[in-house]
Amino acid sequence: MSPRPPSPLPGRRSVLRGSLAASAALALPATVTAPALALSGRPKAGWGVQTGDVTTDSGLVWVRSDRPARMIVETSATESFRRTTRWHGPLLGPGTDFTGTTRLRGLPSGEQIHYRVLLADPDDPRRTGEPVPGTFRTASTHRRGGVRFLWSGDIAGQGWGINPDLGGYRVYEEMRRLDPDFFLCSGDTIYADNPILPTVTLPDGRIWRNVTTEEKSKVAESLAEFRGAFRYNLLDENVRRFNAQVPTVIQWDDHEVHNNWYPGQILDDDRYTVKDADLLAARSLRAFGEYFPISTLPTGDAKGRVYRVLRHGPLLDVFVLDMRTHRNANSPNRQPDDTNGILGAEQLAWLKRELSRSRATWKVIASDMPLGLVVADGAVNFEAVAQGDPGAPLGRELQIAELLRHIKHRRITGTVWLTADVHYTSAQHYDPARAAFKDFAPFWEFVSGPLAAGGFPAVKLDGTFGPEQPFVKAPTRANVSPAESPQYFGEVDIDGASGELTVRLREEGGVLFTKVLQPGRVGQ
Repeated sequence: MSPRPPSPLPGRRSVLRGSLAASAALALPATVTAPALALSGRPKAGWGVQTGDVTTDSGLVWVRSDRPARMIVETSATESFRRTTRWHGPLLGPGTDFTGTTRLRGLPSGEQIHYRVLLADPDDPRRTGEPVPGTFRTASTHRRGGVRFLWSGDIAGQGWGINPDLGGYRVYEEMRRLDPDFFLCSGDTIYADNPILPTVTLPDGRIWRNVTTEEKSKVAESLAEFRGAFRYNLLDENVRRFNAQVPTVIQWDDHEVHNNWYPGQILDDDRYTVKDADLLAARSLRAFGEYFPISTLPTGDAKGRVYRVLRHGPLLDVFVLDMRTHRNANSPNRQPDDTNGILGAEQLAWLKRELSRSRATWKVIASDMPLGLVVADGAVNFEAVAQGDPGAPLGRELQIAELLRHIKHRRITGTVWLTADVHYTSAQHYDPARAAFKDFAPFWEFVSGPLAAGGFPAVKLDGTFGPEQPFVKAPTRANVSPAESPQYFGEVDIDGASGELTVRLREEGGVLFTKVLQPGRVGQ
């Protein structure tokens, strides 16, 4: 086991004793079939609770029932729930896979909110299941409290699922003990294209043992299989404890559908009977919106959008990007003009507009793919922004150049890029003094992950935007299991008094790299 991180600083969020006990009691078996819970007695919420897209005065609460039920949320300023406010949520049924989200509004800013979810029998509202508690902290409208959050991505990838011999996804328990204000999940929240088998033989002959489910025994094609893929990670009690205490900001990338997918793609993959990537993406997006509390995605609907901005008080705005849904086809990525690029014209215009409107000290751009790392898709095509040509911007680089030029000319300060995707951790500083493209202000990009997937060697840097890499830690071979290599996540700490932003790149058990950035300073 990795050593435990230090206890949170005094005055931070208290440990959620009640919900931890409740989550521990909800441990699910190593082999699960649907439906996972019996239908006798009162409605049950065996998949835990979670919150998402929390702001200064609002938040979304999520739950899944084992049968039709009315969702009810009670909130209180204390764990005793002596005084409560009741929120009547949706009726949970098969149309949303018995999941539902309730929006809480008018909450006090900068306060600890204790909540519990009750599931009521639709035919007899007095019959409710055991309440499932959780907690979260609203963002503060004042600077004094500061902001601290974590980020990472890449969960249940390459066939490395929930291993009970290792204690499951134990990195989630380490992150929970750090007690952040929220967690930014940078995509690849599932691996719909990677089945989870009962056992995998490691290079040294040891046996990796997975929790398995029927839906995860094959690639996801139907809506039911996508729902099962999103449900899989909730079998882990570390994840359920984490979700009950830490709000999430979720984005998606390729593995929610298929490796390196893009709109209009027809899959060349013999494992699939459904070859239309757009059809698979629509099914996945619907399940994605059912299993995560996301403000722009209505539960049970394949419409809506993933990209959005979350205002977290005067210190921080988080701009959540979607580099998957609106991109052009993967190609050699050297076209001299590229309107659609990796963001699409509409999303790029939205991002420029919202960055210009932001008055937050720091503008975190949550990118599901890195900018200057060369991520290939086969022998000649490329998957991310860069393509390895260190010269003037080409292909998808043109959209990024337009965005960086806008940030410079509008004098937008405090932009920091956070991402995952490549299954290792690194820090990149981009500087026009080293770049082929000169019309931008220096900035930092930080990479962290995976959380529960295979580790991969570092890829090359592309010189177009002048990246320099003061830190990188990556395996030397492909698909190193979590049993052989620590998992990675990052921490961002914004000081309320000075406005300093500190980034820590972490692995299970400790800090690997630290960078302190000063507010309003260009070229740091």
